[in-house]
Amino acid sequence: MKPLRVLIADDHPIYRAGLGTLVASQPDLELVGEAVTGTQAVELAVTARPDVVLMDLTMPGLDGISATSRISAAAPGVAVLVLTMFDDRDSVLAAMRAGARGYLVKGAGGEDAVRAIRAVANGEIIIGPEVAGVVLQRLTTDATGARPSPFPDLTERETEILRLLAAGHTNASIAERVHLSHKTVRNYISSIFRKLGVTGRVDAVIKAREAGL
Repeated sequence: MKPLRVLIADDHPIYRAGLGTLVASQPDLELVGEAVTGTQAVELAVTARPDVVLMDLTMPGLDGISATSRISAAAPGVAVLVLTMFDDRDSVLAAMRAGARGYLVKGAGGEDAVRAIRAVANGEIIIGPEVAGVVLQRLTTDATGARPSPFPDLTERETEILRLLAAGHTNASIAERVHLSHKTVRNYISSIFRKLGVTGRVDAVIKAREAGL
């Protein structure tokens, strides 16, 4: 089994060295690079393709949240675990929205850090109990207290039709339910496919169901 590849992004040399020593001490982890700026972290994440990036939130130049967002866009298979001095709820929320899979408070024990690295590499989400409730609440509600649409590019009517598609309804059944012509429903479905970036009904249904529609 190949070791998990880890990139450390932190501008504090002592802390960075400590993390490097910790990673090197684990037989299932491999240190593949170190970054001292947010921009360098993005570049190394794209070129080295680590499994996990340990990202300090207070990186010079490009901050850790912005760097996380760019990594998520350019290298979506790379898991970002952000590092913070405190349980800063707003920063953690921003990092999660930027694509981070969790956070680790600096000063956490080595066992906790290693466990978190392995967890995010396996697709888990790591959020401390101190902020978990707030983060989950804010991630699942908008400013009005309503649950946001999983596909914000879709109109309300398109979301309604996608939900019916996901439920297994035919075009004819959808047309009857939403009181539209068959041709209009087909046009809506074509628009939905285009906005979701899919080429057919099956892929659209899979996306809808994964999003909870």
